[in-house]
Amino acid sequence: MKTSPTRASRLAIAAALLAAVGVPAFSQQQKAPESLLPPGFDQPAPRPQPSPRPTPAPSAAPAAAPSPSGDMLSAGPDTGPDAFDVEESNASVVAAPAIDLSQYDLPKGVRRPLDRVGILAAGNAPFPADAFGKVPAATQITLMRRLDAPVASRWVSIALRRALMSPLDTPAGVDGADYAAERAWLLLRMGEATAARGLVSYVDIDDYTNALDRVAMQVALATGDPAAVCPIVDDAAAAVPDRGWALAQAICAGLAGKPSEADQRLDAAAKGKPRNDIDTLLATKVVGMGADSRRAVTIDWVGVPALSAWRFGMATAAGADIPDNLFATVGPHYRYWQALSPLVAPALRAPAAELAAAAGVLSNAALVDLYAEIDQASDVPDPLQKTARDLRSAYTGSPGERVQAMRSLWDAAETPRLRYARLVLTAKAAAWVPANKNAAEPDRLIASMLSAGYESAALQWRGVVAPGSEGWALLALVEPAGAIGYADFERYAGAASPRKAAMLLAGLAGLGRLAPADAQRGAEATKVGLGGVNAWTQAIDRAGAASQPGMVALLAGVGMQSPRWDQVTPEALYHIVAAMRAAGMANYARMIAVEAVTRAA
Repeated sequence: MKTSPTRASRLAIAAALLAAVGVPAFSQQQKAPESLLPPGFDQPAPRPQPSPRPTPAPSAAPAAAPSPSGDMLSAGPDTGPDAFDVEESNASVVAAPAIDLSQYDLPKGVRRPLDRVGILAAGNAPFPADAFGKVPAATQITLMRRLDAPVASRWVSIALRRALMSPLDTPAGVDGADYAAERAWLLLRMGEATAARGLVSYVDIDDYTNALDRVAMQVALATGDPAAVCPIVDDAAAAVPDRGWALAQAICAGLAGKPSEADQRLDAAAKGKPRNDIDTLLATKVVGMGADSRRAVTIDWVGVPALSAWRFGMATAAGADIPDNLFATVGPHYRYWQALSPLVAPALRAPAAELAAAAGVLSNAALVDLYAEIDQASDVPDPLQKTARDLRSAYTGSPGERVQAMRSLWDAAETPRLRYARLVLTAKAAAWVPANKNAAEPDRLIASMLSAGYESAALQWRGVVAPGSEGWALLALVEPAGAIGYADFERYAGAASPRKAAMLLAGLAGLGRLAPADAQRGAEATKVGLGGVNAWTQAIDRAGAASQPGMVALLAGVGMQSPRWDQVTPEALYHIVAAMRAAGMANYARMIAVEAVTRAA
């Protein structure tokens, strides 16, 4: 039920207490799939499903509400509210019409319990319900709040998204709705607006708390669907004193065909603000989309200093293009939200979509589908037309012609992140190229396949690639079993860059593919400190040994919370790979190790 003023006071007290909760101080130098996965990847045998448990009574000390920078209309950069894998449903999100749920009274037997909250993604096995083991709620929540998302690794991000969205047991000491809010809040900061929306929507409206109200608003903005908050808007506006909720009431009235009420609420919310206040103008434009509206405005971004969640959501809903320079004032997760939005024209989404693919928010299949739309569209800029034509050529003609088309796509990338995104873009096309010792670009073909998890196709090249080559190194990491001889590693290390050699050593050691003596010898040669210990390494090693895959994924995100791949250390990679393997996520461990070598300079 809705949070009372007394409960709101308890939330404030809980926030203060949580701030004092001690968690390990991480001393890493860095700030630290179609499903994004191909068929059969990471699919365990079906497990018997337990019967739903009764809904527990609300706990006495719920988690504090996430604080999306206070006023969601703040003119400054938005610091909070970025996967469904490619083969999950990120590419098919549509804005749902608002439904008045007040007329329905669901019997207790059909209401969703709060002792286990989460959603399933088609084609992807969920994390186990006890994926966080007995880790206290306060520790989980503190780590989620402190994680500076998005993270550097595509595959760590994919693993963390799946952990956060899976049906998880609510830990003791936290309300299930508040626990869902914390997870959705982190998903939003990762750019995962679709996953966050699904998680928030799982909770029945009557069970919303102040925390979930706030995150539901942020989800509505990230998805460009302000109507999504209409079922909760009045209760939330009464409990959360924020001008955004007052404007949302006006928007909901306008979308419900009540123009007079919408006008009154708009005027009240705009009181004391200048006539050209961008946040009010955007809300007014959305109100104008309702039936019988008498309001019409033109949006002028001149003089607007920064983007915010409110401005992004309202502009997206109203079909108002956001100037590119404003995206520089916020985090990259805004671009990922844009990439997922079906309300934005494909040609405008394409640059954001490639960045989102590199980050794990968008899959190979979704990215290919987007360029297929662009290929059929008119009035598309020449560079995008060329990319679409080259991608079409990558699937047609002889193998040599297909590789040449892929090479054109790869070589056109101007930044390290875009180069990796282009590997993701061509992944399935690369998987269709027959293994051939005379093929051009074998190393990049293998890297492209593995960027989207096409292990089986990549392994067809085992007898084709040259020993000691980049392709050999990637396949050495992908092999599910068998030892790698030190001489083979040494051959690669002698030809590769020092950083690539260090990443390969860390990956092989974490996967247990090198004998202990060889791992130590390689660590000394590459100057990788495999034996280093700090609070973070102890925490992730412990979570792996305890078979806590959710905790491992969260701590892996903590260890890779950097926007730049060059800040990821081989030592962090070693512990992440080893912990994932220990926790039963060997497929993810291999893909992360492959990504590390691929992206290392």
